[in-house]
Amino acid sequence: MKRLLAAIALASAGSAFAQMTPVGTWQSIDDKTHEAKSQIRIAESGGALSGRIEKLLRKDAKQDAVCDECTDDRKGKPLVGLEIIRGAKKAEGKEVWEDGKILDPENGKTYTLRLTPIDGGKKLEVRGSVFGIGRTQTWVRVQ
Repeated sequence: MKRLLAAIALASAGSAFAQMTPVGTWQSIDDKTHEAKSQIRIAESGGALSGRIEKLLRKDAKQDAVCDECTDDRKGKPLVGLEIIRGAKKAEGKEVWEDGKILDPENGKTYTLRLTPIDGGKKLEVRGSVFGIGRTQTWVRVQ
C-alpha cells in the first residue's frame, strides 16, 4: 500500500512539474477585445524554446493571411505556422524563461521575451519589451 501511495504521489508531482513550463499549446487573448486571438504551440529543442501560431481564432481572421509587416525572414510568410517565439531559455534556478525574442505579427516588431508560468501552469505571463518598456499578456493553456 505504501508503494502505491508513493507512486501516486510521485506521478502527481511529475504532472504538476510538467505543467510549470511554457512548453505546450496556449491561447493568446486580444488586449482590446479580451477575446481569444490565436493558438500558439511552444516547443523546446536544445534547451531553447520556439513558438508557432497554430490557429487564428478571431471570427474576422483571414486564415490565409501573411506577415506583411515583418521585416526579417518571416516577411510574406503565412501567419498560420509562423514562428513568433525564438530562443527563450530557462533562467537558472527559476521558473522563468528569458533571453528570447517574440514577434508581434500585427506590427512586425520583435521584442525581448520573458515567459513565466503562473496559476499552477494553467496560465503563462508573456512579457515583450524594448529597453524595459513593454507589455505583459496572459495566455491560457489549451487542455
